[in-house]
Amino acid sequence: MTTTSAISVTAIMNRVAAEVGLETNPDPLSSNDQHFKQMQFLLQTCGEELCLAYPWEFLNGSHQIITAAIDTGEYDLPSDFHYMIPQTGWERASNLPISGPLSPQDWAYMLGRELTNQVVYVSFRLRDGSFNILPQPVPAGLDIHFEYQRKTWVEDMDTGIAVPSDQVLSGSDVVMFDRTLITRMLKLKWLESKGFDTSKSQDDFNQVFGFLTGKDKSAEVLSAGGKWGSSYLNDSNIPVTGFGQ
Repeated sequence: MTTTSAISVTAIMNRVAAEVGLETNPDPLSSNDQHFKQMQFLLQTCGEELCLAYPWEFLNGSHQIITAAIDTGEYDLPSDFHYMIPQTGWERASNLPISGPLSPQDWAYMLGRELTNQVVYVSFRLRDGSFNILPQPVPAGLDIHFEYQRKTWVEDMDTGIAVPSDQVLSGSDVVMFDRTLITRMLKLKWLESKGFDTSKSQDDFNQVFGFLTGKDKSAEVLSAGGKWGSSYLNDSNIPVTGFGQ
């Protein structure tokens, strides 16, 4: 999804207002009109639900942890962390994937059997808003990387500089979801809250959602011969360099 389709909160609410037969307002968030007051809360819900509905490319983030010998093995997650993207964790100093997430039972087993300083791979667990790792004591110089989905779907523009946020607070805030998608969803939510028929609006939203999720990420070329065109030459059975010599 490209950010060129982003749209301000004021524009979103006025587009929906015009579609449902309400008078537009140059500053809907400051309006005493109950319709606009409700739209603000519904727009917040729309953004939060869309973050959960699909792993949007524009919400991808990455995080790095470099360990020190004095570490406890518990590290703060990024402030905009929503959820970790599976199978993206690597310890790059050794060029090895990290193992996990460990279940509470696995973690308790490792601690109970005193195996925490004998594990070969770095293992992790997400708990209480933190990233916890084994082995312990923590070796110095581990270079841990993982990708995650951010929860910041809004850009606060009050200072003139875009500040990522997960809250709609101002009409000048820019919603980073596609403008057609977010207006379709807000209209659907508004009609639903009023008890109106939503069958057509639901179809419109579903269509746009399908269009965008189908184009949000690129895809590799499919080949009957495998990823590289041959089942005998692929990234699982050859070294990174030196093949063919």
